[in-house]
Amino acid sequence: MFSLFRKARSSGPAPASAEGLSAEAQPAAVAPTPGYDDEERRALLSLARRALEQVVSEGTLPDVPADFPAKLRQPRGCFVTLEKNHELRGCIGHIFPKEALAQAVVDNARNAALRDTRFAAVTPAELGAIEIEISVLTTPVPLAHDGPAELLARLRPNVDGVVLEIGGHRSTFLPQVWEKLPDKVAFLDHLSAKGGSEPSAWRGAGVSVQTYQAEAFTESELGLR
Repeated sequence: MFSLFRKARSSGPAPASAEGLSAEAQPAAVAPTPGYDDEERRALLSLARRALEQVVSEGTLPDVPADFPAKLRQPRGCFVTLEKNHELRGCIGHIFPKEALAQAVVDNARNAALRDTRFAAVTPAELGAIEIEISVLTTPVPLAHDGPAELLARLRPNVDGVVLEIGGHRSTFLPQVWEKLPDKVAFLDHLSAKGGSEPSAWRGAGVSVQTYQAEAFTESELGLR
């Protein structure tokens, strides 16, 4: 579980916090994110909204409905981002597909509301002003590179999310962060610092890089706000 900084725009999360990624187990790769139609997106956002409101108001979480589509029960990494008045109010998720997407949405709605250590817990009075975004991720894959020049050449701005591991410390930026940090060097400098290393440490030896993509959607985009 890990959290993200202020979003680069209203429809996508932005730079991650200085908190490093937890050492999550990395299961076998699953198929790329299949793409979700508007009905499926609304189902996920509505589930996240129920989880947010129930956990903030009652301290409990809803069960995933028994008739929830099988496609939305496949294991996926995901983030849930909360915004209040176009400002970040919480963002937590996990990169690797550790549980069914629907359950990950429920869990991360709670985590973003109550467990993002950069913010006080969301209160019932705030619920009406909060908008939810969900980012569903493909499984990260290694990005082979022979030194910093090749790494810079192979990165795809506005496409790739990046997981950077240096000396056992792991950090990530979602693809939307490119809008905030479009320069590749600045992107990697910030990501390295986010994981607790020197900004230039990504240029050194023993650096592991993985990339993934994200499908992101918000309540306002789907007419839910």
